[in-house]
Amino acid sequence: MGLLDGKVILVTGAARGIGREIAISAAREGARLVVNDLGGSVKGGDLGDAEPAQETVDLIRGAGGEAVADSHSVADRHGAEAMVELALDTFGGLHAVINPAGILRDKMFHKMDDSDWSAVIDVHLNGSYNVARAAINHFRDQEDGAFVFFGSTSGLIGNLGQANYAAAKMGIAGLSRIIAMEGAQKNVRSNVIAPFAWTRMIATIPVKDEASAERVRRMQEGMRADQVAQPVVALVSDAAKHVSGQIFAVRGNEIFLMSQPRPVRGMARLEGWTPQSVVDHALPALAGSFEDLGATNSVFTWEPV
Repeated sequence: MGLLDGKVILVTGAARGIGREIAISAAREGARLVVNDLGGSVKGGDLGDAEPAQETVDLIRGAGGEAVADSHSVADRHGAEAMVELALDTFGGLHAVINPAGILRDKMFHKMDDSDWSAVIDVHLNGSYNVARAAINHFRDQEDGAFVFFGSTSGLIGNLGQANYAAAKMGIAGLSRIIAMEGAQKNVRSNVIAPFAWTRMIATIPVKDEASAERVRRMQEGMRADQVAQPVVALVSDAAKHVSGQIFAVRGNEIFLMSQPRPVRGMARLEGWTPQSVVDHALPALAGSFEDLGATNSVFTWEPV
């Protein structure tokens, strides 16, 4: 008996990296899988190729599981609808959507092209919308369903050269939150995973010095994609039906519940504020609670466990 016996699950971006490990782990727990992957490069923009997704399907079937391949793009609304239809036609149901599909177009913001911005927003944010919108009414009608979207500490904390990626990932956090709130009465859940793992996307980060080379080595050895897959699979199981609207970071063998924006400190002025009084009183009083401009590695300063 597995945690996902009887479940049908759609996993996007499942030909490689985190997506593939999630699909394999979910199948091991008894789920039947729609394995989606466009088959493109890490920068996106390629035509669909079914072979990479089929490779994951073959691995699952070889281990005794059930899976079918799909090569539509999450950035295409009709493609997302086709994924859901494939699940319903092939397996007679759909119980969870897991959406790690993504691309990178890293560039400092003052050098970023419109195409770099649009491509990342289309795949990450619009892609999350597309797969969620395609599945939401089915989940509401059956009063059961789970989404796991993929965020990033690039959005939650920040990393240089990833304005497009960070904006998309923070948008996904907001999308997931509202889906969770609106779905609560229909047993539709939604959570976000912000993963640390060595993948094709991470491999595109330039190695410019010895320090960054050492950081890459640590990521390869201590932050594997299969480690991210385990909490993702747990979140779509019936055992986690009480968990919704949360953001988790996963790094190696560590799982973190991340904070969500709430008031930190406030000030009121009965006579109202002027620009000068804000400068003289409000900003100095609040300054002690300001967040610094440190990147992700300034927050996660210790080695992965």
